[in-house]
Amino acid sequence: MNNKTPIAIGVLSSLLLPLSVSYAATAATPVKPATPDVAAKPASTSDSTLMIIKQQQSGLSELDTPAAVSVIDGDDLRRSKPQVNLSESLGAVPGLQVQNRQNYSQDLQLSVRGFGSSSTYGVSGVRMYVDGIPATMPDGQGQTSNIDLNSADKIEVLRGPFSALYGNASGGVVNVDTQSGSQPTQLSVGTYYGSYGSFRNSVKASGATGDGTHAGDVNYTLSASRFTTQGFRDDSSARKNLGNGKLGVRIDDVSTLTLMFNSVTVDAGDPGGLTDAEWKANPTQSPRADQYNTRKTIDQTQFGLRYQRDMSEHDQLSIMTYQGERHTTQYQSIPMSAQKNPAHSGGVIVLSRSYQGIDTRWKHDGNLGSVPVTLTGGLDYETMTERRQGYENYTLDNGVPDYGVKGNERRNEKNTMWNLDPYLQTSWKLTPRWTLDAGMRYSTVSFDSKDYYITQGNGDDSGSTRYHKMLPMGSLNYALTPAWNLYVSAGRGFETPTINQLSYRPDGASGLNINLQPSTSNTVEMGSKTRIGDGLLTAAVFQTDTDNDLVVATSSGGRTSYANAGKTRRRGLELSLDQQLAMDWRVRMAWTLLDATYRNDVCASTSCTADEVVPAGNRMPGIARNMGYASLEWAPPEGFHAGADIRYMSNIQANDDNTAQAPAYTVTGVNAGYRLNWRDNWSLDLFSRVDNLFDRHYVGSVIVNESNGRYFEPAAGRNWGGGATLTYTFE
Repeated sequence: MNNKTPIAIGVLSSLLLPLSVSYAATAATPVKPATPDVAAKPASTSDSTLMIIKQQQSGLSELDTPAAVSVIDGDDLRRSKPQVNLSESLGAVPGLQVQNRQNYSQDLQLSVRGFGSSSTYGVSGVRMYVDGIPATMPDGQGQTSNIDLNSADKIEVLRGPFSALYGNASGGVVNVDTQSGSQPTQLSVGTYYGSYGSFRNSVKASGATGDGTHAGDVNYTLSASRFTTQGFRDDSSARKNLGNGKLGVRIDDVSTLTLMFNSVTVDAGDPGGLTDAEWKANPTQSPRADQYNTRKTIDQTQFGLRYQRDMSEHDQLSIMTYQGERHTTQYQSIPMSAQKNPAHSGGVIVLSRSYQGIDTRWKHDGNLGSVPVTLTGGLDYETMTERRQGYENYTLDNGVPDYGVKGNERRNEKNTMWNLDPYLQTSWKLTPRWTLDAGMRYSTVSFDSKDYYITQGNGDDSGSTRYHKMLPMGSLNYALTPAWNLYVSAGRGFETPTINQLSYRPDGASGLNINLQPSTSNTVEMGSKTRIGDGLLTAAVFQTDTDNDLVVATSSGGRTSYANAGKTRRRGLELSLDQQLAMDWRVRMAWTLLDATYRNDVCASTSCTADEVVPAGNRMPGIARNMGYASLEWAPPEGFHAGADIRYMSNIQANDDNTAQAPAYTVTGVNAGYRLNWRDNWSLDLFSRVDNLFDRHYVGSVIVNESNGRYFEPAAGRNWGGGATLTYTFE
């Protein structure tokens, strides 16, 4: 991140409270979010305030946060990139493993410190937010498909459970803030074309009336894009339409109102996994998709409203509310013979979800004697109602199944989930060098299911369960010098089973996996952050012990069941360097060492034979032990620009027995382009890039514990692309 621009970072939008107000002896005072989202964004103001980090007049603001946090600027997300997937831009974040499945029906495979690595669809174990609106449902299941990189202002990644301000996750938080409009008005159009018939066209408009300091001042950012691809693999074509908007209004001298809108539709083929022999013979093939016509459609729309008011010189109120709907239809590769079992729920899943929530927060800045103290308290309530139906994925033609069509109903249930979480967090500036943060969150998650499909051989599978957990956290930060901070943190994470994880039982019987328990993780971390000239060097070492870890029990035909693994341990070292070498040169490097193992013997069913037991000491599947990244960039404000990056991933175990693994790989990418500015109004940015330059044959992601040995989702070979963005500024 370029240190020329003062940076104030925040996580989880203004609906949440500050993780820390820790700073070095010479750092500025905490920022007051008096006028967010209104016009040109002041350098000392953040759209989101889970972490309020003091404005640094130089250097990187990540320096002062007593936890492992990384910030990726929006320009870095777009510079010489297709702007389709988060996996394009997050390689420089240590501890974050994000894999492109080459399968738009199943989303990216994203995990933080190994949490979420076993998810076969979407993101679990990590909380995700876009402009303060959770992209993670109350059950802990999230997705990246609604993130609009075209209008993203920054992405913040908090690793570990070191905040009392979010619940139902163990790995951490990924937060996306989109741009707030400012003067002058700008209109941008972009296009991208790449390998496998990939197209992306986009348009963005932003602007403001007034400077954001007067009643009635308005700002806006509107963005829309359409992406289509034939896909690297057979039956992996996809079409995605995405829209994102943000409108901010200053009501009076002390209050603002922000309206947010997001909509996404996805229509994608599902190529599925391959066996080791299939992957090595032909990584582009998709034999089950050809037979069953596997595919998925997604349609999601959501709105959010955020109200912020300065109640006094020392008190601020923030209220965030949102509502959304998501509809999904998925056709799976399940043969007719398996569906003959009357307890089977069919090979077509139809989901309709309605979700909403409200988060109310009060923040007070004051003193206790001579000690500056920040106190923040709030109440978070989220609810989701899901109608889940299942159908046979075939109809009979003279006794022969015709797959890929919706047949007879086999499942019909209404699932309701809600969480209610009060939270409290404090920050104490004990001395000019010492800062103490402490917080607590009490999380209650309730799940209830009503079964409407009751037939002979398939009884009433209604059920309910409720989870409670107290989630404390604390951190102590010491400013050794104004440019060097040391910290130690400890916190507890809480991850409940998602509805998808509860939906299927390992024994194949009908009904919910209601005996599945939430996992609880305790993490201790020590870290150091040092400013080196115009760069930042960070190091963190941690240990996470988890009870009742949620792991894959069986996975077959696109359907996965889960079990509790007892005890697991994750130990890791994370290093990163972001350095501005000269005027327009920049180097970034990151390294992650993560040892994730089972601490006790694991049996995924009620009874196991000796050869079915997973022995203690086995590596947890889906997690790379080593990850490395390095990039070098030449990026002047205009004229020629270029860059190169290299990424390393060690081998990844594909099953609990550690008998199958995806090999280690190293891939390289290069890019080059030209920026042209003329007449003070027009700018044009042209770029081209080549990924997997040396055409490496490797596995992009694994399907953990796939029962038929179809673990592997191949990555693309050498591929190329190019694009252009044309911007007009209205003066």
